[in-house]
Amino acid sequence: MELEISNQELSQLADEAIDLAKAYWASLDHRPSYPTTSGEQTAALFSRPWAEEGLGGSVLQDFKLITEHARPSTGRFFGYVAGSGEPIGALGDLLASVLNQNVGAWRSAPAATTIERAVVGWLAEAVGCRGFTGSLCGGGSTANLMGLAMAREAKLPANETGASRCVVYASEQVHMSVPKAVALLGIGRQNLRLLPVDNAFRLRPDALQAAISADRQAGNTPIAIVATAGTVVSGAIDPLGAIADTARNEGLWLHVDGSYGGLAALAEPQKLSGLAHANSLSVDPHKWLYQPIDCGCLLYRDPQVARATFSHTDDYVRILSDEPTEAFAFFEESVELSRRFRALKLWLSLQYHGRMAFREAIVRDLRHARLLADMVSAHPDLELLAPVSLSAVCFRHRARDNHALLKRVIARGHVFLSNATIHGQFALRACFVNHRTTGDDVRAIVSEVVAAADELDG
Repeated sequence: MELEISNQELSQLADEAIDLAKAYWASLDHRPSYPTTSGEQTAALFSRPWAEEGLGGSVLQDFKLITEHARPSTGRFFGYVAGSGEPIGALGDLLASVLNQNVGAWRSAPAATTIERAVVGWLAEAVGCRGFTGSLCGGGSTANLMGLAMAREAKLPANETGASRCVVYASEQVHMSVPKAVALLGIGRQNLRLLPVDNAFRLRPDALQAAISADRQAGNTPIAIVATAGTVVSGAIDPLGAIADTARNEGLWLHVDGSYGGLAALAEPQKLSGLAHANSLSVDPHKWLYQPIDCGCLLYRDPQVARATFSHTDDYVRILSDEPTEAFAFFEESVELSRRFRALKLWLSLQYHGRMAFREAIVRDLRHARLLADMVSAHPDLELLAPVSLSAVCFRHRARDNHALLKRVIARGHVFLSNATIHGQFALRACFVNHRTTGDDVRAIVSEVVAAADELDG
């Protein structure tokens, strides 16, 4: 079988693929919140050898089987911080793959590069950081890695001679990607100070200042602070203004991990006004702009620092134009050389729906979190374990083994919750970043938890 496909056959396959997508979207309301499957089952179904002879178009029918063993993006999935895969964005992903652009530079992808720069500007403006620039990437982990690489190069350059010992500060609630980033950058996890938080799980500015002072007195070199705008456990927002004051007074780089909460600035800008004080900022459109994975973004104030950090050009990609737009290269400001056309889904989805639709969807998510928190607080058997700063709600059953209870809730298949640890207690956690969720879906959480608790009795 040749790799080349006739136009007629390709048209038929494309129609079949779109029909599969439409059928899947139409089925979401009727699917369980999580598939009934196991590692043994999925291995038996999908770990097949690569045959010499092709299966042809029949292979598309495997999609139906895959959907039965995939986590569906229903309105009743409340685990993790997982966006809902907005369909216009999904179509944008298909069209981006059709174009097959390498968005490394204007030279290799004129339209795609221009569109990404425009979309990045939209995101910066949406979170109150007009004038910031940046690039799209796989997600918050990559964005945090790049932001801390910029911090290291701005404060203690390492690209030519290697990393020197330095110190980074964050709250004990910081995302796992930050310890990973300092390890990869050669800073070392022992040089990441994980600082105490207040009763609302926010980094304490007094503890931050004390840690910096102690390090300076000990002869260590502080370079950066990581503030979090929406911790992954409870959605807490660190006191960005006070932390920015400390960063400025101490001459430190401020990176804000806004992967979860940053885009809530569209709906509640007053909660996130301090984002504009950052030197670099991560946001994830595949979370709170509901886009299909993957779609993260790093925003930053000074592109010169990005170029100092990431620029290393070989002759075969040398830019041949002096015109500013045509001379632009993302690979000079990010870790990637080969880069997919992530911006197309955002370009299509954000324009199709308009800014107001996304703002209202985020507002609904915030209301859903408040509704659940109120229901938990009103139920005698349930207990709220953390303040609800954004859209994550952590709670527990007062009289049951909550680990066993969570497993039972998931097995029932009506709602999916994740877990967290709050003050040493196992917590049930619901997070709302889903444009499909309704009030009835939220109310089902409490009824499902109570029903599962009754079943544990039986």
